[in-house]
Parts: sequence; structure tokens; C-alpha cells
Amino acid sequence: MKKLSVLFLIVMVSLVSFAVKLTFWTAPNAFQEEFWKTVVAQWNKLRPDIQIEVQTIPAAGSSEEAILSAIAAGNAPDFSENIFSGFAAQLAEIGAIYAFDNFGADFQKLIETRKMKSIMESWKIKGKYYVFPIYSNPMIFWWRGDILKNLGYKEPPRTYSEIYEVSKKFADGKKNFTMQVISGRNWWDRWFDFITYYYAATGGKPYIDVEKRKVNFGDEAGKAITQFIYTMFQNKWTAVELGTNPFYNGTILAKITGPWEVNWAKETFPKVVPNIWFSAPPVPDNYPKDKPIYTFADTKGLVIYSTCKDKKAAFEFISWVFSNVQNDVLWIEKTQMPPAREDLTTNPAFAKFMNDKFFKAYASFVPYAVPPALIDKTIDLQQAMTTHLIEPLMYLKGKPEDILSKAVKEINKILF
Repeated sequence: MKKLSVLFLIVMVSLVSFAVKLTFWTAPNAFQEEFWKTVVAQWNKLRPDIQIEVQTIPAAGSSEEAILSAIAAGNAPDFSENIFSGFAAQLAEIGAIYAFDNFGADFQKLIETRKMKSIMESWKIKGKYYVFPIYSNPMIFWWRGDILKNLGYKEPPRTYSEIYEVSKKFADGKKNFTMQVISGRNWWDRWFDFITYYYAATGGKPYIDVEKRKVNFGDEAGKAITQFIYTMFQNKWTAVELGTNPFYNGTILAKITGPWEVNWAKETFPKVVPNIWFSAPPVPDNYPKDKPIYTFADTKGLVIYSTCKDKKAAFEFISWVFSNVQNDVLWIEKTQMPPAREDLTTNPAFAKFMNDKFFKAYASFVPYAVPPALIDKTIDLQQAMTTHLIEPLMYLKGKPEDILSKAVKEINKILF
């Protein structure tokens, strides 16, 4: 018996000594980090031959900047999460990521097991799958239901005119403002304002024609959105600076956000959380009442880098994680974000989450949530949107239609 124990110890030491050691980068989000550290710890115990180290994506202007810098310096991880579709297109264009198609039938089996066949179709880049989507976050508006009730409302406003009406009752242009209309000046903020408004106003129409490489939002919907943003700033119903936590402090009535904020809100502002109402993004006045309102999907996934030391081992881990529905259950418990699965409302494993008003609200919008355009110029395009469209509207630098027309011309130059 003693000899067997010694032999077993020798075998285990040998396995660890010669183990494949892979580095995985996770998003700089405490709840996501907690999920990955939990599943990786389980994996490392089960598979001493393939050991994975979890690291947070290094601090930088953005995750995309950190990853591109690491690739350029030859320090890229073996695989990572937090990859959106447009960035994936850029990485694929420079040959930095490895197509999952190379895993053949094993990859197809994983897609079927996780119930995500239709979801995968929106992630195709030039006919191949370079990303394994993890979650899909519909962007919805949170409203201060308690304040709206005091103003005489039983539900959130739906159209631009209804928002103007609420604004006249609540906003004073000094301490109180209706809503956060613009999310910020970073390139990714365009997903959470203009692009979201465009999906809502058009029933999910693409804001970029990827094949023709030209802007779509110079149309009537784009004009209506531009006028809405301009009107809100012109009347001081919103502002460039709204202070710290304006929604929770009652400075504004509404903000757009994703499910990643749920846990933080519950922990930090427990008295406000019961009073939150949900709504789709606002729409033009002529938007049909019987038509569903679409929104932007903040959806990201995993990639394996071309420089990965052992791509097969990385895929083994990915397959192990996402073949087990209980890991998606754990993901929801840790992050409150809906997994990229098509059976959220039908699989008994997720039934308990429907009792949570936040998860139920986000899950209900998943069918109407549209991912970003699969184009390699995402960052340049959205920086140009900030410079030529959003900032001029915020600071009232011209007529709305003129601002939009100029922005479309400038962005088309980038795309062409």
C-alpha cells in the first residue's frame, strides 16, 4: 500500500511537472473574475495535465487596447474572453485568432449541447467562427418608478414626445434632469446611446451596411434620433455632466444599463432597487404600438489566439465549461447576465431566475437584442461618431440635420 501511494505521488508530480500551462484573460469585472476563478479551480483539480492561470485583462484605455498591445509585444494570453463581434473581425483580419471550425465535429457538438445554433450565425466572420459567445445582454432603460408615480405616471414614457412631457414636469436644468441621453465620450459608449436608439427606431435595422461598407443611419430614423438628442440638450432636460450616481440619487429619472449593474445596485442602493421600473429604449412618435421594440445586445465571447501554446487543450477546457448547464447557472448567479443560450425561458435549470425581476426583464428582451456590426473598423467608426455626431449635438454646434449629414459623410470615408 505504501509503495502504491508513493507511486501515485510520483505520477501526480510528473503530470504537474509536464503539464500544459495556459494563460486565460478575463474581463476586468469582479463578478466575472469570480466565476472564472471558480471553474478554473475545479478544472485544475480534475486535469493536472492542463493547468490554467486566470489573469485579469491589464489596465488600459480599454480591453481592446490592452489585447492589441499584448499581441504587438508578443505577450498575448493563450485565450481570453471579453471579445465583441467588431473587435473579433479586426483580430481575424490580422490573423491574431484561431477559428473554432478547426475543431470540427467537437465544436459542432458543443454548439448543439449549449443550445446556441441560431446565436452562432450572427457571429460568422467571412464564413468562419472565431468567437464562442458567452453572454447576451440586452440594453434596457431603468426608471425611478417612485418618482414617476409622484408625477402621476403608472408606467415609463415610451416615445420621444412622452419623454418631453415628463421632462417639463421634472427637469429644471439645474439639479434635476430627465435622463442620461448620452452615455459618454468613449468609442464604446455609442453602443449604449445612438446605436441603441437606432435599433429601437428601426425595428433592429443594421446601422452599417457591412457588405456595401456604408452608413445606414442617415435615414429618417437617424434624423428623428438626432433631433431627439438635440432637443434634450437644448432644453436642458439632460446635461453633459450629471454628477455621481445621478440615477440612484434621484437627479435623473432614467438611465440605460445592462445586467452587470444589478448586483452592484442591490448591494449599494438597496432602498432604490425595489422602485426600479424597466422599459425598452424610447422610440419616435410614429413607431407602431403593436410592434416590438428592439435594442442593442452587449454580447461578448471567448477567442483562442493564434499564438496559443496548445489550442486543443484550450478548447478542451472551453468545451468542459460550456457543455455543463450548471456552469451557466453559476454564471447567472455570479454575474446576473443572460448566457448566450436559446433555451433560457424553457430549460428548467434556469426557472428559478425568473423569480428575479431584473433577470426576467433582461431575459424578455433577448429575442429583440441585436449585436454590433461585424466590421473591422468599429473603433474608428465609433470614435468618428463621437467627434462628428455626438459631441456637436451635446454642445448644440449647428442644426441637427446638418450635423447628421456631415457625420454620415465623414464616417463613410472611414468605411470605404
